[in-house]
Amino acid sequence: DTADDAEVKNISTGISVAMRNKLAVNIMRAEIPLNIIDELNDHIDEVVVPAAQDLSGGLVGQINQNEKSGQWVFPHDDGGPGEEFATIISTLGKEYIKQTLGEIDFEDAANTKKITTDVQTMWTVHSYAGDYNPLHDHGTRSYMGLSCILFLKVPPQIEAIGLPSEEMIAAGVTPGFQGLNGASGAVDGFTYLCWGVNGMRDVNMLRPIQEEYVKPEVGTMIIFPAWLRHAVMPFSGEGERRTFSANINVYMY
Repeated sequence: DTADDAEVKNISTGISVAMRNKLAVNIMRAEIPLNIIDELNDHIDEVVVPAAQDLSGGLVGQINQNEKSGQWVFPHDDGGPGEEFATIISTLGKEYIKQTLGEIDFEDAANTKKITTDVQTMWTVHSYAGDYNPLHDHGTRSYMGLSCILFLKVPPQIEAIGLPSEEMIAAGVTPGFQGLNGASGAVDGFTYLCWGVNGMRDVNMLRPIQEEYVKPEVGTMIIFPAWLRHAVMPFSGEGERRTFSANINVYMY
């Protein structure tokens, strides 16, 4: 059997059937311990922000509504916290490739690496009311590349936005397409992921949903192919929405 094959069963007529679910995209979720989040935030406050290495000239984010708004370089070759975290990011990149392509020997008997990963760029985004990030994707030096987003700070008004539970969706309590949080439209400060083009009616025509709104939660990291288009919705009210991002090169030999 191939990986595409589903379990085959006989229906009452004696006809064998099998369902094949075709993969669109892999999005990996990782939970970073809160003590590491605290260390990262301290390093950002004490080193990254004061250094103020502005990366906005190479990023599409419209992060300029507050005097503290900014997109700052997070050096990954500093011989300190940045380099240490880059090693973690690189390891998570390898895990993504394993989960996507199956078990791969990263080193053979001759100690020759089959796949290598390295962090190309790391940066932080400090968003305040009115800041947003339009739909875009990322580029990497390698043909195969990954990007990640880690939520470091989330204002309470964003945390308070609820999501329809799986039970509610299954029971049909929140009718229709779930892409906009149960049709409430409440996605302030959410990260938007899009891997296709479809509309509200498509799910009723058995066309799979090709987008997702990710609610930011402190400590949550998402890792995805660099080609995946994504955006960040604006929000209102007080507080800082802080994220860490990185691009990861992936080389196969």
